[in-house]
Amino acid sequence: MFDLVNDVEAYPKRFAWCSGAQVLQREGDMVVARLDLKFAGFNPSFTTRNTVERPHRLQMSLVDGPFRSLEGLWSFTPLGESGCKIAFALDLDYAGWLGGGAIKLGFQGLASRMVDDFGREAERTYG
Repeated sequence: MFDLVNDVEAYPKRFAWCSGAQVLQREGDMVVARLDLKFAGFNPSFTTRNTVERPHRLQMSLVDGPFRSLEGLWSFTPLGESGCKIAFALDLDYAGWLGGGAIKLGFQGLASRMVDDFGREAERTYG
């Protein structure tokens, strides 16, 4: 499951909410990646610095994008031999004053959808 979430460049092929993804830098346990999203008529692009703590956590911090701040944490808790519980916490502050609350709510909804989508993708990939 960790590898599915960490494979940022595959997001556009797997998920309708992602129109583009690019790893800009990879150095040790740090990855800088750009995502182009599409949901609810909003098409944000942003870059995050991701700290990889295989196989338990992926922590994201905003580098560039339409937000004042964006912090995210994927966590993976083993459940027996062949399963895990995934959680995604997202905290963001939109830089634009117009519609900022709606965009924040939309992103929180997208975060929930992402967890569900990764669960479905894991089922397809791993059975």
